[in-house]
Amino acid sequence: MAVIGTIRKQSGFLVIIIGIALAAFVLGDFARGGRMGSREVNIGVIDGEEITIMDFNKKVDQNIEASQQRQKKERLTSEETYRLRNDTWKQMVNQILLRNEYDALGLTVTSDELFDMIQGPNPHPLIIQSFTNPQTGSFDRNLVVQFLQTLDQNRPEVKQQWYVFEEYLINDRLRNKYANLVNQGYYIPTDLAKMAYGEENDKASIKYISKKYAEVADSLINPTDDDYEKAYEENKERFKQEAFRDFDYVVFEVKPSVKDIQDARGEMDALYEEFVNTDDDARFVLINSDNPYDSTWKMEGQLPVQIDSLMFNSDKGTVLEPYLERNIFHLAKLADVDYRPDSMKASHILIAYAGALRADPNIIRTKEQAESLADSLNRILKRSSKKMGSLAKEFSDDPSAEINDGDLGWFADGTMVPSFNEEVINTKVGRVSMVESPFGYHVIKVTGKKDPVKKVKVAFVNREVIVSSETYQQIFSKASKLAAESNNIEDFNIAVEDERLNRRKALKVNAMDNNITGLNNPRQLVLWAYREDRAVGDVSEVFDLEGQFVVAVLITKAEEGFPPMIDVRTRLNTFVYNDLKGKIILDEMKALGNDFQTIAQSGQFKMDEMASLTFSSRNIKGFGSENKIIGTVFGSNEGDNFGPEEGKGGIFVVEVNKITRTSDQDSYLDIVNKLQNNFQTRIDQGTLYTALENASDIEDNRLLFF
Repeated sequence: MAVIGTIRKQSGFLVIIIGIALAAFVLGDFARGGRMGSREVNIGVIDGEEITIMDFNKKVDQNIEASQQRQKKERLTSEETYRLRNDTWKQMVNQILLRNEYDALGLTVTSDELFDMIQGPNPHPLIIQSFTNPQTGSFDRNLVVQFLQTLDQNRPEVKQQWYVFEEYLINDRLRNKYANLVNQGYYIPTDLAKMAYGEENDKASIKYISKKYAEVADSLINPTDDDYEKAYEENKERFKQEAFRDFDYVVFEVKPSVKDIQDARGEMDALYEEFVNTDDDARFVLINSDNPYDSTWKMEGQLPVQIDSLMFNSDKGTVLEPYLERNIFHLAKLADVDYRPDSMKASHILIAYAGALRADPNIIRTKEQAESLADSLNRILKRSSKKMGSLAKEFSDDPSAEINDGDLGWFADGTMVPSFNEEVINTKVGRVSMVESPFGYHVIKVTGKKDPVKKVKVAFVNREVIVSSETYQQIFSKASKLAAESNNIEDFNIAVEDERLNRRKALKVNAMDNNITGLNNPRQLVLWAYREDRAVGDVSEVFDLEGQFVVAVLITKAEEGFPPMIDVRTRLNTFVYNDLKGKIILDEMKALGNDFQTIAQSGQFKMDEMASLTFSSRNIKGFGSENKIIGTVFGSNEGDNFGPEEGKGGIFVVEVNKITRTSDQDSYLDIVNKLQNNFQTRIDQGTLYTALENASDIEDNRLLFF
């Protein structure tokens, strides 16, 4: 059963890796897509292959349960759900793109390969991880065989999880084959390795005369519209953008009013009187608290700071009056006080029976038979507890007994199942006893206890202050007033100022974003901003975002591609001004002729030198990155001069004094290996899949559905 549990955990993890649907997607989302004016039934089309919303939903539904099992949660948060939807999309796209590559290359995984990955001498790492004996920490091949032999006897969900696991193994092998083919196809000729070696080791000694663009006053520049148009065309690719929206918004937090808190306090005061007089704390908490009863013992320092000292210095039965923290009222009652060891040591023999918790499916003994066997062992060990190790190895249904002879070592108070834990507490060191737990019957020998310390058991009644319908309506009315009275940006701004509301900004919001500062699950607000008929200045309706009412106004609507020049005019200033300043500097230098010494002696420009410039350094002292100038240096011969030349940060005149070429190496294998390793690293980081996406025709309709 432990192995099945491990596979269950791993399968949830693997499902996420391979993108087999990771979040809820319901008909409401589809309907919302329809409201955006689309009848599209495909969430996407990848190189002509359709991904229908029905297929996407099916995959999502299959894996909500897997994700919940992996995280041991009854439901996912809205943020988790949304993030996993997008992960599913990305993985589905990659699956299709890779499958097309596999088919074109004829890549397959045979049944023999799959067998080898699962049961061969070198199994897949996840097989090793899933079938590692927790007691020895080593891979146990017998666990693999046993699991597969009993697979048909397991529950349908376990079988399905195994098939998903196998699918991952197959896809992982295919990915490795494909990546290896690409890696092996990356060939570094000796001349290319030699060139790379030279770029790092060839040295140039230069002198250069320069003047930075920043040294020319901005007041001397009077750019025209043509200058901006020219700079825009030359640098257009720098401004290529994804679609985005900017909007301002106001949040109306749905919080309890003063009256709501007063009403809640009255209820808690009444509960306080009842709590003082009840004899059944656990039942009282079950009926009256938002949280379950906590029966664990606490040491000093483990309780909330507000009550820790009081609980450890009060009499049993003491109830603290209600106190409020973050809109939650708390009652605390000192249910019990005891001196208990913080940790204990014991050995045990577990006698399980058919139907007991986590019992091996091969166990057929009844509960009565298990009790009888445990009682017999208990009597034997009471006479001679030295036999504990041998009897544990022979009779215990705890698999660890094969390794540790039943010795559980030291464990903290409260970490074992309650009945077992209390039996050890109540049994003297060296004594043997017997107790029942959900796992079966335990024959226990207590072998050690730490010195007892004072511990308390505290019963808590926690009640969240609920927003009344009256308060809810008042907050909603304020939000509705802003939405109803604002027909444009001007109206919105006036209302915000008049009502002294707190305006917030959401900038560069992409179509698939679901994270806006201060908002809970703002996806419907993003969908509003991206409706096809949405215009700048539109004011939204009131959105109810999980305890918040939100009203927004659209400020910017930018589509994918190149923005108009006017939108990036300010960002063009550097290019425009540097270009015009460069012309002034060029004219100054050209007026002095082409002789390096003449220009240097004029005193109008700074002269500097670098003795060991390398091609790979990419930097000129005093300027930073100057690829064009450095490239020209290493394309020149000793004694050459060039310039005036426009660089990134200024104008240069350069004298190449000396170029020292590195000597030829007997072997460039280290360089070849370095370049190949760099390439493989890029493959491992996903560059290959990004390249496939960029080379493919991908129609992404997610915005229509969620």
